[in-house]
Amino acid sequence: MILGETYDLDPTDRRIVAALQVNGRASWTEIAQLTGTSVTTVARRAQQLFADGLVKVAAAPQPGGGPADLLIVRIRCAAGSQLAAAQALAAMPEIRFVALVTGVYDLVAEVLVPKGTSLHSVLLNGLQKIPGVQGSVADLELHTYKSTHEWSRHLLGTESQLVAPPPVHDCPPAHLDELDERIISALREDGRNSFQAVAGGLGVSESTVRRRFESLYNAGCVQVITLVPAAALGFEAEILFWLSVAPSRLDGVARELAALRGVRYVAATLGQESLMCEVILPTHADVFEFTTKTLGGIEGIQAWTAGVQLLTVKRGFVITPWAARRLAAEGMAAEGLTGDLVPTQPSGGTPATPNPRTTRNRRAAT
Repeated sequence: MILGETYDLDPTDRRIVAALQVNGRASWTEIAQLTGTSVTTVARRAQQLFADGLVKVAAAPQPGGGPADLLIVRIRCAAGSQLAAAQALAAMPEIRFVALVTGVYDLVAEVLVPKGTSLHSVLLNGLQKIPGVQGSVADLELHTYKSTHEWSRHLLGTESQLVAPPPVHDCPPAHLDELDERIISALREDGRNSFQAVAGGLGVSESTVRRRFESLYNAGCVQVITLVPAAALGFEAEILFWLSVAPSRLDGVARELAALRGVRYVAATLGQESLMCEVILPTHADVFEFTTKTLGGIEGIQAWTAGVQLLTVKRGFVITPWAARRLAAEGMAAEGLTGDLVPTQPSGGTPATPNPRTTRNRRAAT
């Protein structure tokens, strides 16, 4: 759900995006075979989606489990300050995710805190000093059960032949040296950039870039993620749930939720609500079904609260292009963030005119 925007993507566009979510570096030939259209059509449509700032493919490193902790923070803001506060959070390199949400809290963020860093300094001297922030609740994430960026895979049907990425894992810092980090940084801007182009920019050989990236990718130390608004693929609801669960059933409940197709993220947290769950569903009727039958039918769930995601500003350490567009429209591309907020032209692409498939300000978000 995006503030003030509606979308008009046809089934072919949606299948192209779904294929990119399974494998962001799949060739146009592979995607054409999967979608039943020509290579030329796939390349042209995909490049238009990139140029429109509707879709972004990016390399996202996995945060190491040893050298850092992950905090999930819910933040209350003064009226009218939510978007500016979200922008300030997104500018912080240690923020992995930030979204505007409905409910008691205005923003939800994931903060990567290096070991040895005072949580007091991060929360009180960092987040709490952002203009507009009035209060926050932070929960330590104890275990991630599920984190997927291919939630739209079912749009491809059962015939999908694309190879899904390897499972991610906590990547120790020794896995990445300075060159690895530079390679990931280059592919964060454009995850489909050729290894040859990356190598040229870094002054190393193409084989070095390919070997290093593929090693990190196959080890699960880096993901190639495809960012797209859920609404663009026909999904009405993106919701964050906080679940209170009986301690003896915590692991079982988390695994049941993680097995569901519409669940994108499940994590155990140290707080009054012991599970956080992110869900993407096609309709609001499906939300009713999920809350009454799915959550209501799982033994051990005692209570829950929820917030609808209104605007996802950052995911996987990457600024979303549609949030960049929203902030630019509000005149909020502040110094230090502008470079990340302006969607970059994918390599090999050509400038494109605005696409009527993305229409702003037709309706307010519900």
